[in-house]
Amino acid sequence: MLSTKTKVIALCSVAVLFTACERPPIETTQTGFRGTAMVDVANPRLPEPELGYPAALPPAGAGGPRAGDVYQNVQVLGDLSVAEFTRLMTAITAWVSPEQGCNYCHNPADLASDDVYTKVVSRRMIQMTQHINENWSDHVGENGVNCYTCHAGQNVPEYIWFSAGDSAFGNKHFVGWRDGQNMPDVGVGYTSLPSDTYTMFLKDPVGNQSIRLEDEMFSSGELGLSIKDAEYTFGLMTNWSQALGVNCTYCHNTRDFSNWEQSPPTRTTAHHGLNMVRDLNANYLIPLKPEYPDNRLGPHEGDAPKAYCATCHQGVNKPLGGADAVSDYPSLAGR
Repeated sequence: MLSTKTKVIALCSVAVLFTACERPPIETTQTGFRGTAMVDVANPRLPEPELGYPAALPPAGAGGPRAGDVYQNVQVLGDLSVAEFTRLMTAITAWVSPEQGCNYCHNPADLASDDVYTKVVSRRMIQMTQHINENWSDHVGENGVNCYTCHAGQNVPEYIWFSAGDSAFGNKHFVGWRDGQNMPDVGVGYTSLPSDTYTMFLKDPVGNQSIRLEDEMFSSGELGLSIKDAEYTFGLMTNWSQALGVNCTYCHNTRDFSNWEQSPPTRTTAHHGLNMVRDLNANYLIPLKPEYPDNRLGPHEGDAPKAYCATCHQGVNKPLGGADAVSDYPSLAGR
């Protein structure tokens, strides 16, 4: 006779088995020749990203006085009509500060004042948005981006990063230095790969280090690359995969990962995205450090918040599910 405890365990095991069988299977879409493992993987068990994009406000008239002539200290968008300027400010409020309203960026006693730091930051963010849409269409396409792409109704985008710094991992001059490795982190899929890949690859306009690590480079020592360099690259690739909700074959051909001629077009798009993120961090986001209060700076290095792929993509291969982010607000197109 089975004991009561054994029966309970058996029943629980059967329940778990049936529950697992009822879960929807992983879905795959073949993108290359059979036998090449060229497939896109979709996991219906994961929660769907929230892509709710606010409906555009009704267009305002282009006629009438210009905002720069009516209001004081309008350093950006001053050529818009007062009506269109007000419409865009209303939209930005809904995108970034729906709860706080206009006062999140403005001193209600003096709207022209720059004494609220968020106004200075948001002005630069508008310029950055125009810059992206005008100069990085090879990555963002015709849909472009707007403030909601990153903020999604929040004051601070959910996906930003700060430099970890050596102090976060101990003393690099002593035995046991791990350089962020074997410290499972969500940014690298909880693997043992180095967790701070952003500082190395995404901080400078051209990056601190190449991410094209080829077998022959290791064997010849041409670039002086090491296995640790490869681990940093794999960490970054893992992060990209998570950011877009895709697997490696979304951008690479498994027959020859490093071969550009055999790669899908998405690899070229991703390459432009890499350079775009470097540009934005170096020329727009990092220089804003003096404007931020201490509580908005990084905990280890005191650096400004920066962007990476997840900032816009937020788990989907096309931000906002591919929604058009600029046609309704052409002043953000920068053209």
